[in-house]
Amino acid sequence: MNKVKGRQELIKAYIDFFKSKEHKEVPNSPLIPQNDPTVLFTTAGMHPLVPFLLGQKHPLGKRLCSVQRCVRTNDIDSVGDRFHNTFFEMLGNWSLGDYFKSESIEYSFEFLTKALGIPPDMISVTCFKGDKDAPVDKEASEKWKKLGIKEERIAFLPKDDNWWNPPGKTGPCGPDTEIFFWVGKGKAHGNPGVNPKEWAEIWNNVFMQYEKKEDGSFAELKQKNVDTGMGVERTLAILNKCESVYETNMLFPQIQKQDSIKESSMEKSRMKQRACAL
Repeated sequence: MNKVKGRQELIKAYIDFFKSKEHKEVPNSPLIPQNDPTVLFTTAGMHPLVPFLLGQKHPLGKRLCSVQRCVRTNDIDSVGDRFHNTFFEMLGNWSLGDYFKSESIEYSFEFLTKALGIPPDMISVTCFKGDKDAPVDKEASEKWKKLGIKEERIAFLPKDDNWWNPPGKTGPCGPDTEIFFWVGKGKAHGNPGVNPKEWAEIWNNVFMQYEKKEDGSFAELKQKNVDTGMGVERTLAILNKCESVYETNMLFPQIQKQDSIKESSMEKSRMKQRACAL
């Protein structure tokens, strides 16, 4: 399975793949948003692209990709577990009114199974179950089935799990389909709706069909977009069979360095105590 081991390899594989699909690379944006007073930090790769997701023409065209540094605090309660970080890098690809659900899912599946070599039987997905604001996402689930994902590996979940809201109070949003990798013991089975602790999210494909208004209502967007996100650290942990992101070659050397500094400081303290005792 493991065709990439480090950060640079993964980023290059991702960007090269989407460039082969006629995407143009967007440079990393600052962590402090330049034209958005609704949030303190850049929370996702889509954040700098909000004006273009709402219809403004992007100078590089309708197909974009990037690796974006992010700071996210809305899921801070999960930070410290196996796969969540507050600061991380996010790989993403976008369609600004060009391709939509079918092609987006195809590209994701091809990259994971072909470029990264992940066996399809180690993959499970979730789709939006529908509510008063939007219908169940049968289009996404049917596409996954056509690609070979078995029905028992597809979970339909509510807004809390399968809906991307804008970083601020208003903005583009919509249902998403999330892709998971088996991290449990033994043979992969079930799906994130049945045995969630044994599946780790590896990719999120958001289908931006709506704009959230100040009153909390949702209006159909004239321009239908695709917004995706894949965490670099988490993906490396999964590809290299690490127990957590902290064991990847991105973070573990820093932990070793801090442990070394801590040990050195403790040894100096012990030497000082011994000297004082003489």
